[in-house]
Amino acid sequence: MRKYLAVAALLAASCSFLVTRVQAQSAMLDIPRDSQHARVLQRVGITDIVINYHRPLVKGRKIWGNIVPYGQVWRAGANENTTVEFSDPVTVEGKALAKGIYGLHMIPAENEWTIIFSKTAFAWGSFTYNQSEDALRVTVKPQAADMKEALSYDIDDVTPTSAVVTMRWEKVAVPFKVEVNTNELVVESLHRQLRGLAQYTWDGWDDAATYLFANKYNLEEALKFEDRSIQVEERYDNLMNKSRILDALNRKDDATAARNKALSIASVTQLHDYGRQLQQQGKQEQAFEIFRANIKKDPNHWLVRTEAARIAVAKGDYDGAVKEMKRALAAAPDQAKSTVEGFIKRLEAKQDINK
Repeated sequence: MRKYLAVAALLAASCSFLVTRVQAQSAMLDIPRDSQHARVLQRVGITDIVINYHRPLVKGRKIWGNIVPYGQVWRAGANENTTVEFSDPVTVEGKALAKGIYGLHMIPAENEWTIIFSKTAFAWGSFTYNQSEDALRVTVKPQAADMKEALSYDIDDVTPTSAVVTMRWEKVAVPFKVEVNTNELVVESLHRQLRGLAQYTWDGWDDAATYLFANKYNLEEALKFEDRSIQVEERYDNLMNKSRILDALNRKDDATAARNKALSIASVTQLHDYGRQLQQQGKQEQAFEIFRANIKKDPNHWLVRTEAARIAVAKGDYDGAVKEMKRALAAAPDQAKSTVEGFIKRLEAKQDINK
């Protein structure tokens, strides 16, 4: 009996050793770790935020105030430094931080956490952390959260100029807000890009002007970009965009001149699209003026026949509108026929297609 007990004990010890070896980690070899590596990337405007970290597990332990003590610098992950990289200058919780890669550390407390961005980003954990190497410290409030077995970093609430980075582990979430001066960075980038091949294309300058106009940022610069686009190649597109910029600058006469020039060289499709834009803006009479000009330009084009139908509807002439729309159907390309057929059904039901 004693012999069997001794053998059983030896087998148990061997199994225990094997389990220990299976779960072991190595600082020297690339083998699986308990705290798996992860990486999260988010673009905000044209700025990249990248977080590299390892994901420790709760494993039924008490984390806060125990495994991770309060009041002490913590590596904000596991194994090597948790790092955060910003491809452009940012502000974190309203405080400026230069672009670069930072070691991310935290000092937990029950009611307030300190987030630390260290200039040293390639250490092991926080064991050699030195406060003199801090690039920035901010304080934030922790939040109660759903249980998270493996530590994670999420980047949420993304806008063109900001995002919220949140560390989640166990039942605690720690967020900090990152903001970017996107418009300023985009303008700097556009200046660099427009010294390359893009400077020889009309649409390079036009795209740059369109961005500034759409974001209501530096309209005078937008006008300069659009003028450069027109110098490269005068087109309906850049002339019309120039008129919009001039309107926004309250230079109404100049805007009208640019718009009229654009319309004088517009294709049937471009005139149609502009007329439809006017309709969507509630400018029906101006839209009909464009449609009439288009009818004179090419009376047999299928889009023009849809415009004639719209004019007829405005007069209450649904029979005439159906006739015009059927003429449009006969000439329409295959991919447009189902749309035109839908208009015909609506007109036959006496529905106003201008609304």
